[in-house]
Amino acid sequence: MKADLHVHTCFSSDGKTTPEQLVEAAVKHGIGCIAVSDHNEFKAYEILKDNKDVIIIPAEEVSSTEGHIIGLGIDRLIPPGRSIQETIDLIHEAGGYAVAVHPYRKWSGLGEENTLKYDFDAIEARNGRSVPSHNRKSEKLARRIGKPITVGSDAHSPTRIGFGYLEIPDDITTWQEAVEYIMSGQVKNTYSHSRHIAATIWYGLRTFFKWVFRGCRRI
Repeated sequence: MKADLHVHTCFSSDGKTTPEQLVEAAVKHGIGCIAVSDHNEFKAYEILKDNKDVIIIPAEEVSSTEGHIIGLGIDRLIPPGRSIQETIDLIHEAGGYAVAVHPYRKWSGLGEENTLKYDFDAIEARNGRSVPSHNRKSEKLARRIGKPITVGSDAHSPTRIGFGYLEIPDDITTWQEAVEYIMSGQVKNTYSHSRHIAATIWYGLRTFFKWVFRGCRRI
């Protein structure tokens, strides 16, 4: 089963995908499991959790003071703007796992030093919106320090869903089983779609100017 562990909906400030479109796109692209990880929001999970077509993992992409962290398998909203350690602690208190996502992304990643300094539960090894060199470095880092890996499309629109995924056993039927398998470190098969060069340039320019506008802060 294909599992895309980093997807946004319209509840993210920069997301375009409605909950209905998320399910439709997942089915179309053969994605059986999705972690809905909106920016500092948790509303989409309540809408999607009872659908019969796709396993939905409750998650959130939290803006810590030093970069983005996904809380995977959480049971509540995690507030943004906290330190890395406090964010990790809040994710654990919510029953989840703290994932360092796209660590090498200049404007929103934690950076290699922070990823190594703090005891994250997993590292996002591949991200469908990251450039290939960043993904190679992320996966190498995760393998080197022996952390479980996650993979996600980082889709902000329906057409991007499934542009990054890992494979989990087909007999998994609940999000709890999916998260347990992923965090066990047994994941072997991963996939990420390289962005078209024009899209990569446009995405880089757009996010760069947003980064400058907010004072060159990582988040």
